Amino acid sequence: MIPAAPLSGMKILAVDDEPANISLLQYILQAAGYDEVRTTTDPRRVLPLFREFRPDLVLLDLMMPHVNGFEVMRLLEAEITPGDCLPILVLTADVSAPTKHAALEAGASDFLTKPFDQIEVLLRIRHLLQIRAQHLQLTSHNDSLEDAVRARTGELRQTLGQLEETVQQLRDTQQQVIQHERMSALGSMAAGLAHDFNNSLSLILGYSELLMSDLSDTPYGTHSDEFLGTVITAAQDAAKMFNRLRGFYRQADHEQEFRRVNINQLTEQAVALTRPRWHGQALGQGVTIDVHTELSGELPPLLADAAELREMLTNLIFNAVDAMARGGTITLRTRFEPAAQAIAAAEAAARVRVAGEPGGEGDVRQGPDARHPYEEGAIVLEVADTGAGMDEETCRRCLEPFFTTKGKQGTGLGLAMVYGTMQRHGGSIDLQSTPGVGTTFVFSFPLGAKPEPVAAVEACGAQRPLRILAVDDQEVLCEILVEHLAEDWHTVETAHDGRVALEKFRARAAAGEPFDLVITDKAMPHMSGEQLAEAAKALVPATRVILLTGMSIPGSETETASAAVDLILLKPVTHATLRQAISRAMTGYGPTAHKPAAKRERSHLPVKISGLAGLKRSPGPGPIRRSGRPPKVAGDRTPV
Repeated sequence: MIPAAPLSGMKILAVDDEPANISLLQYILQAAGYDEVRTTTDPRRVLPLFREFRPDLVLLDLMMPHVNGFEVMRLLEAEITPGDCLPILVLTADVSAPTKHAALEAGASDFLTKPFDQIEVLLRIRHLLQIRAQHLQLTSHNDSLEDAVRARTGELRQTLGQLEETVQQLRDTQQQVIQHERMSALGSMAAGLAHDFNNSLSLILGYSELLMSDLSDTPYGTHSDEFLGTVITAAQDAAKMFNRLRGFYRQADHEQEFRRVNINQLTEQAVALTRPRWHGQALGQGVTIDVHTELSGELPPLLADAAELREMLTNLIFNAVDAMARGGTITLRTRFEPAAQAIAAAEAAARVRVAGEPGGEGDVRQGPDARHPYEEGAIVLEVADTGAGMDEETCRRCLEPFFTTKGKQGTGLGLAMVYGTMQRHGGSIDLQSTPGVGTTFVFSFPLGAKPEPVAAVEACGAQRPLRILAVDDQEVLCEILVEHLAEDWHTVETAHDGRVALEKFRARAAAGEPFDLVITDKAMPHMSGEQLAEAAKALVPATRVILLTGMSIPGSETETASAAVDLILLKPVTHATLRQAISRAMTGYGPTAHKPAAKRERSHLPVKISGLAGLKRSPGPGPIRRSGRPPKVAGDRTPV
């Protein structure tokens, strides 16, 4: 007898209406070692038994009462999983061809002819069980392969995701490098142009101040003072704007002095300054643009840099004009927002920060004892237009430096400078825009955000007349210095070359009448201002030296003033700042006019873009210097 030990654990279900046949089959199977055997003489119990037992082989009689073998096979076919292989061994005494054909068609795998031959029964059963075992092994192997494929696919997807993330990081890094290079190029370009640009502004500002001083003694109307005041303000704003260009590639370290300003007055000034663009130029192009102001009558003063806010409003108005090719309306509104409403808006803004975004570190408070910046309320400024509007992508990127939708006509710096202005003032931006409808910028200035303390500047009292040597390679700039200095009773000599200046200094020192003060340009041919300062101090150590520069921002890391320089003064210079600088230099206030502020961690401005972008926090405002109209000094000018 063929051993069946390897297959002894497989399940066999025997169905025959003859108890004798069932007994014989049980005897044969048990003798061969098959222990998992179930039998029935009632074909109606086949389905319940099959569902409970789940056999690997069915021994089935064909001719049975109630339900014959053909019907049983059809019932079993509905229970078998598609793709499964369940062998059915038919037990029959009818060996005619039609019966075999019908049985095979119904699902039979093999036949056993009654009466049974024991060896034939075991051989056929073993053969069918081997087929069943191989099918189960193949199914298990296929399942293992599918599991392995799924696992490998998951690993590949994870690896692909990591690769995509790495590629995106590389792209982001590349963009950052490109952006850094652009900023560096802009800073280098600004540094290269600074000297000539600031010298030109010095002429505009200097002669405007001198003309205003002359007009103050004449019976002319007030319009002349107003016009000259606008020219002086525009020149000062241009100087500060040019210096801030360098901040695009290096965070400025110079102090920034905030003064109390009237936001309504600044808004009206910006509208007046931009009128030629939105009114005259627009009408020339056949376009009508109306500018309306809705200014709240009760606004507290705001600690701010007036020049920066005027520049910001100017940029916004120009952008609005560009967005209204067919005309439209620009509306500027101001209002006071109470503390509760301002704090609620700020906290709501903080809750919509994009997860993981730089600067999205949570609450706007800086510490457990810190006052909320909106505790005293906020001044809200809105600039709305009825122009083309912006889509989602443009809204997200419009504040980036060098991003522009104007093609070659745009620089991409206007809104970036607006962002920087709000960052320095500790405010927030809410940008709302709909294509085809228009754009609204909402700026919130917290009244509780105090600027960083700056060194106190002593009042410039009357100075004794000084002997001053003014040195600049441009004669017209020397002429302006002479006019300002002579107005304050100082005796002035000029030189247009560092070597000539040193010869005059030696001559005065040898005669026992040395100069009290040397005011010298930094960049000059043959001998720089710093070299002149060192040579002068070597001859007369008590001599004070003020260095005029239009090359870089005083106090920044690019400034390398000699220790012989007592004060650094940034061009263009007003009469008031010159008078103040002389006072500080002669009283030994400090080695430089601008002390670098302590470095602050870079942080980000809260910017809400139609509910799409996260909010970022801004630092408190920093200081900046600004001068007003110089006072008139009575008396005749001292001849030079």
